Order: sequence, then structure tokens, then C-alpha cells
Amino acid sequence: MMLSGIQWSLLQENIQYFKEDDPMAGIILMISIIGIVVISFVVNLIKHGIGATGMPSSIGKTTPRQFSVFALRRLASTYRLNKDQTKLLEQIFRSHGVKDPRRVIKDPQILDEHFKRAYKNIERISETEEDRQQKISLLFSLRNTIENVQRIENTITSTQQIADNSNIALIIEDESYPVRVFSSGKDTISVECPRNTLGKPLSIPRGTRVTLSFFTKSSTGYSFDTQVLGAAQTSKGPAIQIAHSSRAKTLNYQRKFRRKETDMSCNFYSIIIEEIKAGWKKKQKMIVDKQKHSGNVLNISIGGCAIRTNASVPVGSRLKIEFNHDDSRSLAVLGQILRSNKNGAITVIHIKFIKVPRRAWNAINAMVFEYEK
Repeated sequence: MMLSGIQWSLLQENIQYFKEDDPMAGIILMISIIGIVVISFVVNLIKHGIGATGMPSSIGKTTPRQFSVFALRRLASTYRLNKDQTKLLEQIFRSHGVKDPRRVIKDPQILDEHFKRAYKNIERISETEEDRQQKISLLFSLRNTIENVQRIENTITSTQQIADNSNIALIIEDESYPVRVFSSGKDTISVECPRNTLGKPLSIPRGTRVTLSFFTKSSTGYSFDTQVLGAAQTSKGPAIQIAHSSRAKTLNYQRKFRRKETDMSCNFYSIIIEEIKAGWKKKQKMIVDKQKHSGNVLNISIGGCAIRTNASVPVGSRLKIEFNHDDSRSLAVLGQILRSNKNGAITVIHIKFIKVPRRAWNAINAMVFEYEK
């Protein structure tokens, strides 16, 4: 095919154009493209992290977000954790593959699952007893700190929020009776009927004004004023029906630590304080009385306990309290009686611990948080 003069002229111009093209332009273009690819790659690494293969975790598949130590430390600051507590929390979450620390901390049940695993691991790998007790002590200090901060977040405004089988105090005419909640219905709450000193259920007239008092698991105390609606027989025993109330009062006395209901036998001894002269100074010496009293621990925390006993011990007395742990080793703590409730021959004494050795402190925490089960 013959080309026209015009077509031939255009073809010659195009050939001339490609021949005279500057090779630096192509190099610059290639460098620009490579630069854009590198920048995109780096941004992708920063955003998604590097997977186990060394490649960005987002390439080729969708995976959960990576652990962020910066997010954990911001969370630790919110909960006022110290350096050692923050380091331990980071170790637990990293080893357990936690991707969302905030969600785990907000859910006590999930958090305790991780802490229980850590507790068992410490017991298994610790080389010495001292090392084991020190690490467990740090673990429980971390757990208690988190719970103390969360205490104000879960408030109760109505008796309808009281869970079945909760232990409460039923106060009638200034007499306090420890009872159990059988069930909470739409209109009424059914509680265990209190008993007299002979163990017989009390007859409480309809319309009697009563007060319900209790502590939540986060150790916040509440009381509700209400009235009795009647008596009932249930499969769990004699009960009284009480009207629900939405007028909550926060108790002035707030427990600082989680408390566990129990029925654990114990022995306790009175402590006598004697002053001894040492030159111009006087020193106090504690002498443990040899007379032994027995009782049952009704509830316990690392801050104190309540003991039911037949012994008569004055308020303000200091006691040495001994009880057996699950490993059959006796634990001993020192405490002071803050108050007592007497019901016939039975007295319930409420004790504040004033000295708790590390091993006993760890054992009580393990009982309270149920990490040994």
C-alpha cells in the first residue's frame, strides 16, 4: 500500500520524536512510582502491624487487630496502675493473645479467666516459694486495683437488681438478721424467714417496716427501706414476701475489697498489749492469751472477716485468728473487733485485719476470687 505524502511526513515526525526522547524522564518516572509503592507499604505496616511471616497482616487475608502496647498503657493510666502492675498486665495479655484489652478489663468474668490462668502458671513455674508468693501478691494487687476503680461504675437503684441466693441483712426494729434471697419477682422479693435464738422462724406481721442491707461483689453497700407483704412456704423453706423498693441508700461504710461468703471453722485468741520499759522509752509487746475460742468465718476479704461464735469478746479487742487453708496449712492473721451483733447466745463479730502475712494475704485473695477451683 502506498503512503500519501502527508502520512509519510507524520510518520517521520513520530519516529523522530521517539528517537529524541530524553532517557532521564523515564528514570524519574520509574523512581516516582517506586517511591509511591514504598510509602504505601510503610503506611500499611504502621497501620496493621507485621504478621508472623514478616508480611503485613492485612495482605491476602483479614485478621484481628494486633496487640497495641500504647493502648494498654493508656488503659493502665486510667486505672491508676503502677509500673509493675502495668508490666504484669501486658505480659498476661500478650501471652494470652488478647487483642482488645479494654473489652477484657470491662468484663470481670473474662478478666478473671485470664488472671486465673496466670495464677495457675505462676504456681507451676515458680522455682522457690518466696518467688511464687511475691508474684502471686503482685497479681492480686493488680486485680484488686482494677476492681476498686470499677466499683463506682455498677450502681444499684432498685431491689429488683438483687440476684437470687444473695446474702443480705434484714433489719427489724434495730435487730439485724442475716438471711438469703430466695427469689426476686416482678412485684415482690422473697427472702428467707429470720429465726429466733431457738431456731424457729419469726412471725412478722404484714405491714412491718423493714430494711434490707447488703454489699455487692464490688463491695459497695446499699440499704432499702420497705415493708413486709406476708409469709409464704417455699421449696427452700419458710419465707417472707417483701415489697420492692427503688429508694436506694448508699451505706456510709464501704468495703474496700471483694468479700466471699463462707462457713469455715476457725480458732481465735485474745491479744494482750503490755508496755515494757527500755531505758527512757516504752515499747509495746503483744502477748497471745492461751485461752482458745472457736467459731465459724461467715465471710472474709483481705480487709477483714465476720465470725459467728459463742464466745463473748468486747468490741475493740485484738485477736489472733487461725483457720485452715485448702492445702491443710494453718493461716494466721491479726485483727481488731469493730462491732458485734448479739442474738441470744450467738454473737457475730466483725473484724478488721491489722496484720496479714503475705502467704495468708495471697490465700485469702485466692479464696475470694475463686482462683483455686
